[in-house]
Amino acid sequence: MTSTATRPTLFKAQHLLAISDLSPLDITAVLDLAQHYAESGKGLAKDGRVLAGQTQVNLFFENSTRTQSSFEIAGKRLGADVMNMAVATSSVSKGETLLDTAMTINAMHPDFLVVRHQSSGAVELLSQKVSCAVINAGDGQHEHPTQALLDALTIRRHYGRLEGLTVAICGDILHSRVARSNIHLLTKMGVRVRCVAPSTLLPSGIANFGVEVFRDMEKGLAGAEVVMMLRLQVERMSGAFVPSLREYYQFYGLTEAKLACAKPGALVMHPGPMNRGVEIDSGVADGVQSVIREQVEMGVAVRMAILDGLDRTRRAGSTS
Repeated sequence: MTSTATRPTLFKAQHLLAISDLSPLDITAVLDLAQHYAESGKGLAKDGRVLAGQTQVNLFFENSTRTQSSFEIAGKRLGADVMNMAVATSSVSKGETLLDTAMTINAMHPDFLVVRHQSSGAVELLSQKVSCAVINAGDGQHEHPTQALLDALTIRRHYGRLEGLTVAICGDILHSRVARSNIHLLTKMGVRVRCVAPSTLLPSGIANFGVEVFRDMEKGLAGAEVVMMLRLQVERMSGAFVPSLREYYQFYGLTEAKLACAKPGALVMHPGPMNRGVEIDSGVADGVQSVIREQVEMGVAVRMAILDGLDRTRRAGSTS
């Protein structure tokens, strides 16, 4: 393993707040390092201990299984001391403001603050008030950059590239920060992106994002190498965006028949948690074309790369 003194930097900025802040070269560097961690396995990663003596605080204002646990595992595999802050039992539940919470944590001098918050822009605001590296683990309907990076790594491991592929992102695009981050990343990397959804679940001006828009599932999937399904985010909906879950599944749920419209062997992806029988049929979710479990595995590798990369940037800044 390269020593901490000679590790090349990956990021220009101290924080990871959005895919829109990264260049194609930045994205490639993160994916390359993540690939190293994916291949090295647990043993070599633990031997490196590049974050030994550093503290990582996971501050999740929204429930999470995959993201929070993978950040915890990633930090521990790199040797960091990891604390999961229980927001529900913290002073936040007593009325403490987000900024007061940030200042309290900052006074403890952590090295990394991983934040998930229900409000768009909250993570960026926090990054302006603390002295440590801040990582966006999902903010409202804005972005989820680490999810897009792990999705990209999963795709690249199967196809050996991103450029020139066709990816269909299907479902609740309007409320999805995963969709936004993936659109930013994939279009930057030369991917042909299709957004497939009913009109009620498409953001206004979506065609200006450099994507193709389809309201018919079969047409949107035709010839696609990757089919990326999205969760129907009922908790973010303030009105009737779909007539019924049964009708949504009939027209936009991924079944074997609809998947047959895509390119033979097309990858099936989903960021989770899945609503089986709503967005995706169980046979498809568990089928041979599904890489949903691999996405979870790549999540740990990508988050290791991000923690490592931000540490390199911090060290480079302290010696310049």
